[in-house]
Amino acid sequence: MFAQPDPRAIARSLKRSAERSRRRKSDPYRSAMSMLSFYINRAGKGLAPEKRARLEAAKKELRSLFGRE
Repeated sequence: MFAQPDPRAIARSLKRSAERSRRRKSDPYRSAMSMLSFYINRAGKGLAPEKRARLEAAKKELRSLFGRE
C-alpha cells in the first residue's frame, strides 16, 4: 500500500482499509492517519526524502478525502 507511486492512491487505500476494519478503536479518519503516521515514524531516518514527501502528500490527500482540510 505504501509503495504506490501516487499519494492519492495511498490515501484512498488507507481510507478503504480504515472504513472496512472491524478492529479499529476510533473513527476511520483517526485510524487511517494513525496507520500512515506509524509507518512514517517507524521508517525514521532510513526513509528516502522523495518517499517521505510522497507520504506527507498522502496525509494531505487523506485529510481532503475525509473532508478535514
